[in-house]
Amino acid sequence: MARIPKITNQQILEAAREIFLEQGFGASTLEIAQKAGISEASIFKRFPTKEELFFASMGIPEISPLGKKLDALIGKGNLKQNLIQLSLEILEFNRQVMPRLMMLRSRGNAIPEIFTKEDSPPSRDLQTFTKFLEQEMAQKRLLPGNAQTIAMILLGSLMNYVFLEQMQSPEGIPADDQNDINFVQNLVEIIWQGISP
Repeated sequence: MARIPKITNQQILEAAREIFLEQGFGASTLEIAQKAGISEASIFKRFPTKEELFFASMGIPEISPLGKKLDALIGKGNLKQNLIQLSLEILEFNRQVMPRLMMLRSRGNAIPEIFTKEDSPPSRDLQTFTKFLEQEMAQKRLLPGNAQTIAMILLGSLMNYVFLEQMQSPEGIPADDQNDINFVQNLVEIIWQGISP
């Protein structure tokens, strides 16, 4: 008897991404299972909740990768260089996630309720980054100021950079590492002039 080929998690995620992009978060997991060629129960054996399947298929971590990284950097190294490196990582993360979320919203498709709550992933990222800046201020590595405003300026500028990339052509503009580095260095330099001790 021939063995049934095994469906990989990646195949499930690709099917889920396609269905979610077409129909939004309200899409049926049964339809995703049919697209992947497996039973609906098989999906839930690998992805316990629909939210987990959505986040995994969209490449969005449920918990921000910034948290642990920021905690490890508090009071360490060259803060300006840390901000540049963090900004480049945030820029790349936004480049992966933003087009998918924009596509969902542009089609009028639903997104998970978690994105509409006060404790949404973007709000948590802002809170995490704000806390990082506050702790750097407490250690006198930054001038005292409104850490949340600084975090919003930095994170918002990075999101806008990616948004403009996406709007300039349907396929987006291929990433140019040197342009990214120049933008981030200039952005951090402008902010740094107002926050350096």
